[in-house]
Amino acid sequence: MEQVPDGGSSKNDVRAETGAIVSQQARPSVSAGAEPEGMGVIEVIATLASIILLVFTLPFSLCFAFKVVQEYERAVIFRLGRLRTGGARGPGIFFVLPCVDTYCKVDLRTVSFDVAPQEVLTKDSVTVTVDAVIYYRVQEPLNAVVKVNNYSHSTRLLAATTLRNVLGTRNLSEILSDREAIAHMMQTALDDATDPWGVKVERVEIKDVRLPVQLQRAMAAEAEAAREARAKVIAAEGEMKASRALKEASDVMAESPAALQLRYLQTLNSISAEKNSTIIFPLPLDILTPFLKPHGTGMSMGHSAPLSPQ
Repeated sequence: MEQVPDGGSSKNDVRAETGAIVSQQARPSVSAGAEPEGMGVIEVIATLASIILLVFTLPFSLCFAFKVVQEYERAVIFRLGRLRTGGARGPGIFFVLPCVDTYCKVDLRTVSFDVAPQEVLTKDSVTVTVDAVIYYRVQEPLNAVVKVNNYSHSTRLLAATTLRNVLGTRNLSEILSDREAIAHMMQTALDDATDPWGVKVERVEIKDVRLPVQLQRAMAAEAEAAREARAKVIAAEGEMKASRALKEASDVMAESPAALQLRYLQTLNSISAEKNSTIIFPLPLDILTPFLKPHGTGMSMGHSAPLSPQ
């Protein structure tokens, strides 16, 4: 439970508030977050009435006069519609006058949100659907409250518009292959636009790029055809290199007839090492050469020679 301050400290705070009111009425503040002009008579009367009410209702009024904000929050206080001097309060405890002061809390933690899928027409007239993730945080609580109505909603709308504008200047191939550059460009554009609001865009990530089904089929067919063409070219180059190697080997074997016999024996050795049941009988071609030559015209034609008369 929180400890409630005693009556002596509250009276000192009341005296301090009264002195601040008199000093503000005597001289206008010139600081950046100060009121543009001094308080009017009605405002002074309302503030004094609030202080008197606070004093007469002690200690019950302390429950409404002291507020607490967390470490990751800041409180922007308005007194009768005017921004109080001193900037945002917090973290910890701060003092407000009942019925006079109003405040709003601002969260300083990083917030992430998904940008709704956007249909974008690329530079080369292709329709794609792209979604992204934005990370941002509030850097200046006063600007986030005073200069924009709803900084969260405004940042979301600006992110969707920036996503369409940036992708509209890129080709389809750039969107698919250069996501980091596109995300950096979006982050720079969003950061420049939200800087007057006190919002800092920390990171932008492109989640997914969805293409039409017909375009996906066309790109797949194109990629398959390109792969087949490259495979055929590689196979043709291999055949050409193999034929050159065979030609060089034949030239070497032609110069040395014994090389062919050695190659033949090496082939037999590699076949026998496989432990199969095939039996190979080498037969030199020189043995078959006499049988391949024709012996005569008649015998070669299949007719027998005529017999001589007895």
